[in-house]
Amino acid sequence: MTSPDHPSPAAPGAATDSAATEPATDPSALGPAVRHLLRRGPWLPVVVVAGSGWLVSDLLGHVGHGLMAAALPAAAAAAGLVWLSGRGTVTARLPATASGLLQRCEGLMEQFVQLEGAEGSRQQERRRELQEWRSSQEEPGLSLALVGVQLPEATAMTPMRDALRGRAALALHWARPLPASSPDWRWPTLFERCDVLLYHLRLPLSAADLRWLEGLDDCPCLWLLATFHGSVQDGSAQRMRQELAAQLPAGQAARVLFWDGSSESLAAALEPLALDLRQRPLQLRRDARLRSLRLLHRRWQADLEQLRRQRWIQLQQRTQWIVAAGVFAAPVPSLDLLVLAVANGLMLQEMARLWGCSWSMAQLRDAALELGKAALAQGVVEWSTQALAAAIKLHGATWLIGGTVQAVSAAYLTRVVGHAMADMLALTAGVAAPDLERIKRQAPLLVARAAEAEKLDWAAFLQQGRNWVQEQSNRINGAVPALPQAST
Repeated sequence: MTSPDHPSPAAPGAATDSAATEPATDPSALGPAVRHLLRRGPWLPVVVVAGSGWLVSDLLGHVGHGLMAAALPAAAAAAGLVWLSGRGTVTARLPATASGLLQRCEGLMEQFVQLEGAEGSRQQERRRELQEWRSSQEEPGLSLALVGVQLPEATAMTPMRDALRGRAALALHWARPLPASSPDWRWPTLFERCDVLLYHLRLPLSAADLRWLEGLDDCPCLWLLATFHGSVQDGSAQRMRQELAAQLPAGQAARVLFWDGSSESLAAALEPLALDLRQRPLQLRRDARLRSLRLLHRRWQADLEQLRRQRWIQLQQRTQWIVAAGVFAAPVPSLDLLVLAVANGLMLQEMARLWGCSWSMAQLRDAALELGKAALAQGVVEWSTQALAAAIKLHGATWLIGGTVQAVSAAYLTRVVGHAMADMLALTAGVAAPDLERIKRQAPLLVARAAEAEKLDWAAFLQQGRNWVQEQSNRINGAVPALPQAST
């Protein structure tokens, strides 16, 4: 799932051109802390990209609109990326061994404690799950579960046990049938601890069987027992295997056992599985234990993600209005961009701590750059500005005047980018560092989904913006504090 190189220095000409496009701003107007952040932090790439695109867009707003006005900001933003070519690829993936995954699960336990407290309602249950996995390491023999929506007749249990008997002890679990419909199609946790799963299905393949099998597409211990009417002759088994291969998830058709449903032919049908159980019992046990630990880790990650999202909503709402306040108070567009970039960088740092990602400053820079670049390319700023203008025309939103439009638009951009950052961190949670190449590929999709989700909540955001503007007005009059409280 090579540490990143530092960005190559910009060519002198490129730096001069960049500086030439900036409106004149006295550096002393920026506080020492802000200058330090901009000089040392990972936000300068975002400033270069966003600044070049937005400043050209502001200039075009005075001379005309149309296709050229939409294309030039993107071109200017791309030009700002020239000096950022020196980046490497970050390799990051989950541990491949049980000991590494166990250490990762123990790390998740610590994160649960940080978010829920040591006496959280689920803490004892998680400790029990981890202890049960450790205990399963000491269990002798192999365990096999027969599962499916339609199971064979109970009279086949004894012939099946006899056919699969080998040198290693084998526990055969004859489970209850799986439901033909399910709200989430989640496999019972009992089957996670089995060394082998034998899924019984009746041909032709049903939609319910397909849905359950899709949840086992990464299960190396899965075998399929396909019952059909008739006899396997004249290459019909190969034909049925090809038909199943076109319907099943990749790789599952290779382990299909065909059975005509009679007790007499069951041993012959199960012979490939019985041979596998006899030849590599220890390997099957190791693979099954590793898979069960991976599934446990996945469940805990999902639970932890819910807690993170609750904290993130508060951070998002607080940051977006910090950005809005900075943009509202800034006298020139270039300073607007500096405040916005610094605030988004700080938000990313807080989110990295929330998701437990120990990224370097350079990696934070790369992640923020990719998401910011995707947001600019997809016109998030243009859309929010147009939507605010429509609110003024259609709803008489007289509170959206002057710098307020820029401030609320900046808050909305922060909201969208923050949403995309949360999705990105969720994808990379549990690994040491982000895979930059994967982030590059996924950034446009993450931003698009985040922007679409935030559009659905546009009315609520406008109401928050109106409340914020009212509080700004009251603050100027000495009535209330500057920033609204984040809602949960």
